[in-house]
Amino acid sequence: MRIAVLLLAVHALWAADPPKRPKITGVAHIALFVGDIAKARTFYKDLLGYGEPYQLTNKDGKLDLTFIKINERQYIELFPEKEAGSDRLNHISVETDDAEAMRVYLASKGVSVPPKVSKVRIGNLAFNVTDPDGHTVEFVQYTSDGWTARERGKHLGPARISSRMMHLGILVGSLAASQKFYGDILGFTEFWRGTRDPKMLSWVNMRVPDGGDYIEFMLYDRLPEPGKRGSAHHICLEVPDMDRALETIEKRKGGYDRPLEIRTGVNRRRQLNLFDSDGTRTELMEPRTVDGKPPASSTAPPPR
Repeated sequence: MRIAVLLLAVHALWAADPPKRPKITGVAHIALFVGDIAKARTFYKDLLGYGEPYQLTNKDGKLDLTFIKINERQYIELFPEKEAGSDRLNHISVETDDAEAMRVYLASKGVSVPPKVSKVRIGNLAFNVTDPDGHTVEFVQYTSDGWTARERGKHLGPARISSRMMHLGILVGSLAASQKFYGDILGFTEFWRGTRDPKMLSWVNMRVPDGGDYIEFMLYDRLPEPGKRGSAHHICLEVPDMDRALETIEKRKGGYDRPLEIRTGVNRRRQLNLFDSDGTRTELMEPRTVDGKPPASSTAPPPR
């Protein structure tokens, strides 16, 4: 009885003064499953030039995950795979300035949230929810005593191919459902639609409400097999000069034997696609269009 009365009181309070959404300032990280951690390190560290500031182990001493640092606020997390041939995407993460306020806000919008925010092993505050496509979305708040803050100014050498993760891509089935979650609830703003086929929409770009990073919805009619999703589930790194980036990759490529080709995308920006040993795509992209003009947004209908 007391719990029911308390819940009624909380709902009445929310109705009178609904919780406000705290800031979502950017894309924090993407977490990937990898089949061979040594090969993954070769790709992300040796080829792309990133540092590895810290890692976490299980109780048996085996690697649980390791962190690849892009900049002070953006990382790639690498997890040893649990099953060969599985989906490479573990989760995505966005940064908020107040994790607890975000948890309360999402609960008020009917999103299933955990009972409390956790302090994770590297000292930051975080919690997870599930988006309409079943992707795990982590909300992280960096703390002053966390490892992220502890390593500020470190592992940011000149070898980095890029100093910013511009966006990350995820597979999306129902555009309407994802727009409701990311747009209506989280406050992301759509700013461009693109397609390979004029009869069917391929991508929708949604920018975080309080920053410049974005998530790219990779639309599908039929979901690809788990082991074939690494081109859709992708990372985009901003590079100011694609010719110079290609020259750098050519010098470092070692055993990397995939074709290296600069192309102009549908969005009129020059791009270069690279793939890690598990087939997950890293897209290098210039921040501007080739002619300085914004690309036309597609009016094609979504596949679903």
